[in-house]
Amino acid sequence: MSAMYKDDQDNWMTVCLKYLLFVFNVLFWVGGAAVMGVGIWTLIDKSDYLSLLASSTFTVSAYILILAGALVMVTGFLGCCAVIREQRSCLSTYFCCLLLIFLIELVAGVLAYVYYQRLSEELKQHLNETMTENYAQPGKEAITLAVDRLQQDFKCCGSNNSFDWLHSVYMTSAVSEGRVVPDSCCKTITTLCGRRDHPSNIYKTEGGCITKLEQFLADHLLIIGAVGIGVACLQLAGAMLTACFIYLLYKEEEEDFSAV
Repeated sequence: MSAMYKDDQDNWMTVCLKYLLFVFNVLFWVGGAAVMGVGIWTLIDKSDYLSLLASSTFTVSAYILILAGALVMVTGFLGCCAVIREQRSCLSTYFCCLLLIFLIELVAGVLAYVYYQRLSEELKQHLNETMTENYAQPGKEAITLAVDRLQQDFKCCGSNNSFDWLHSVYMTSAVSEGRVVPDSCCKTITTLCGRRDHPSNIYKTEGGCITKLEQFLADHLLIIGAVGIGVACLQLAGAMLTACFIYLLYKEEEEDFSAV
């Protein structure tokens, strides 16, 4: 009687785990779509700014998230199939995939966190140099567009302040046509409006563009890190559930074999 009760209990646990894993995989698939969406959003939303960064860590973190999100969606679908078929080999492969994706997303989260820690220092060292030496220079069209968009989007002028432009290669050349700041510093852009740097004409944001860009990137990095680590923890829980399910299936096969 106790043996029969134990068998019923094991069967009940197997059925519960099966449906729990199925629901988990559906949520897992949705989570994968969210992870991939965050990665794409990071690259697309104000992607021009990436050309102003000295390091590619920010971009790499986003690409890792996109890769991990795509893998999560595929793995989630395969996981549903493996749970329905109740094949230990498929479940074992699924378990390994979960661990692999867990490591990938953990790396993305850690990269985002590490870069977040040194973001301020990197911007202070490189942004002013990038803006003053490359703006409106031949072959640097991408940086010129990025700087113009940065100043208009964040309503700022210069790396630290508008006086940074006085020492730039562009402003000290004849090409500037007497401008003291780029036209993109102006509150209302018109041709040659950069000749007048009065506060009524140009943006005088405290802290300059460095402060604005740093806050923008920091917000994105926090989202990348939170999503990466959050979904990674969810996958770890799924891997544990899968391991329990594989163990119960193994016990059932052993019992069926013994009965024969």
